[in-house]
Formats: sequence, structure tokens, C-alpha cells
Amino acid sequence: MLDGLGLLVLTGALWGCTNPFIRQGTKGLCKVKSDTRFGQAWAEIFFLLGNWKYVLPWLVNQMGSLAYLAAVQRVPLSLAVPTANSLSFAFTAVVGAAVGEEEPLDGVSILGIILIVAGTCLCCLEKA
Repeated sequence: MLDGLGLLVLTGALWGCTNPFIRQGTKGLCKVKSDTRFGQAWAEIFFLLGNWKYVLPWLVNQMGSLAYLAAVQRVPLSLAVPTANSLSFAFTAVVGAAVGEEEPLDGVSILGIILIVAGTCLCCLEKA
């Protein structure tokens, strides 16, 4: 059970920490233009796949998805989903503020992060 919880924390960290960087990597996407819808889709895909600032965090994010799949095999789904997703929000807020992608953390944001972590811990204790 503890290894599954560790995988869930890793999942939340990988998903949450990469979100601000993926957002930064998509800057400039709105400037990509093509004449047809099909051409537009290909131009956007080509832009994203050719941009290491998007691809690298996306690959790390996908490693989080692999950790999530491994965790789902070890813990109940009713614990896996809220744990991974709530921690993802907390990590996104902290990392986003640290790299300047999100608003700086104020007292209410920090309280929210503390409540997310406390609630996640309570869920884990209840299931354990």
C-alpha cells in the first residue's frame, strides 16, 4: 500500500510540476496559421513537436501517467483518483508561482495547498 501511495505522490508531482512548463511551451501556438482545418491541425502539431520547451515537459508528464497506472494496480481507484489529481493542483500552484507562470502564492493560496495536502492525508489514512 505504501508503494502505491508513493507512486500517487510521484504522479501528482510529475503532473503538477510539468503543467506550467507545458503552458510555457505552447506560447506562440496561436500565431500558427494555415488555410484549411486539416492544414491548421498539422501546422500546430508540427509546431508543438518541434518545440523542445513543449516536448520535454510533456514526456515527463507522460511518465507521471505511467506512475499512475502502476499506482492504480496497487491502491483502490477511490483513493488513486483524488490523491493524484488533488496533489497535481497543489504542485501546479507551487511550481507555477516559482517559475512566474502563475500568480504569486498569497496566504489564501498557501492555506488552500495545506488543506489539499491535509485532505489527501486523511483520505490515505482512512483507506489504509
